[in-house]
Amino acid sequence: MGIRAETTDGIKSDDGANYRQNIPVGVKIIKLNKSFGGNYVLRDLYLEVIQGETLVIIGKTGSGKSVLLRHIIGLERPDSGEILINGMDVNDPEVRKKHRFAMVFQSSALFNSLTVSENISLYLREHRLFDDESTISQIVSHTLGIVGLEGKENNMPSELSGGMKKRVAIARALAINPDLILFDEPTSELDPMMAQTIGEAIVNLRKHVEVTQIVVTHHVDLAFYIADRIAVLDQGHIIEVGTPKEIDRSTNPLVTKFITTQFEREEGGRRL
Repeated sequence: MGIRAETTDGIKSDDGANYRQNIPVGVKIIKLNKSFGGNYVLRDLYLEVIQGETLVIIGKTGSGKSVLLRHIIGLERPDSGEILINGMDVNDPEVRKKHRFAMVFQSSALFNSLTVSENISLYLREHRLFDDESTISQIVSHTLGIVGLEGKENNMPSELSGGMKKRVAIARALAINPDLILFDEPTSELDPMMAQTIGEAIVNLRKHVEVTQIVVTHHVDLAFYIADRIAVLDQGHIIEVGTPKEIDRSTNPLVTKFITTQFEREEGGRRL
């Protein structure tokens, strides 16, 4: 399917030599280790992400979730271990030729001097994927429609709420037609209503795009709402992986304690 297949009729398979059909990827992490100054953050971590699924990694603040995400996208190199994207090492230059990765950062990381449209289309313009402005405009409009921000093309980031900025960041990720999208604490610093909006936006992507999604969060209500499967990270290890229902029924005392504590902190129940 992909963004291109879902976009308006003006965006076809021969538009833009480098704007190809996206292919959801599988990710396999094998015995991953990472330490900083003697502080071991990841310890012999093993995790497998199925092609096309939404996997949510949950764990306490400071448990290494964001560090793991940065390894998956290749921003950090492990002390030892492997991360395989469709069987290829993530740091192999050939991986970047075959696949596109996008990351939605916790801060949204929008350029304040650029409009919403300019932020979303920045990658397309820098890599000269299209010769005509009309195609770029169609992609911008389509991705904004997916995240529920139709008509915001000309707004500046300063005119947007925190939740809207996060959704623009998601639209920017979608515009490159990625095979893998990573979300780093997408509901951080948002109130419950805005957090719900972001959760709905992530779920809505599945209706429009075939893509593998990995989300890290300490908000268990978000995890239970959006995930196909949930992985629980504790002290550098993945201690359990399962569907939301399986995690909810876990007999692992570390998992049940974390889930119960987080639900209590999140005002006593699942809001999403």
